Amino acid sequence: MSLERAVLAGGCFWGMQDLIRKLPGVSKTRVGYTGGDVPNATYRNHGTHAEGIEIWFDPDKITYRRLLEFFFQIHDPTTVNRQGNDLGMSYRSAIYFVDEAQKQVAEDTIADVNASGLWPGRVVTEVEPVGDFWEAEPEHQDYLERIPNGYTCHFPRPDWVLPKRDAAE
Repeated sequence: MSLERAVLAGGCFWGMQDLIRKLPGVSKTRVGYTGGDVPNATYRNHGTHAEGIEIWFDPDKITYRRLLEFFFQIHDPTTVNRQGNDLGMSYRSAIYFVDEAQKQVAEDTIADVNASGLWPGRVVTEVEPVGDFWEAEPEHQDYLERIPNGYTCHFPRPDWVLPKRDAAE
């Protein structure tokens, strides 16, 4: 089995990790800080980094496209620097692609989300090349597994699901 890597940011990393880790084909996840300007970022000092999630997945069981579709279903990609009550650059929506193929899938998925008219506005998700990923402190890893009633602003929105694509696509 050859795993692929995805790096996403969509608000508080706890809720994203809790939902994405349960997808069939996702092998492991970790939360951290990415897309910013501070080396060795921490919770107390992460500069312009976003709270992100690193995902390792089996592309034979789940496609990158499917990961992105779920990502767009569990957070609001139409709000700038915000998810729920969380405000600021740390909570922006971003896709950090690892290669040109991921970049193309990200751009195509965003175009499909915008064309669908199902979301409350136009997608503001950044699409940038992946950079350093600074792992968050142990107390942030697997947070909602340890504290099941802890804070989250992420949930699947059943009305934010793209129509099924033709298998040949």
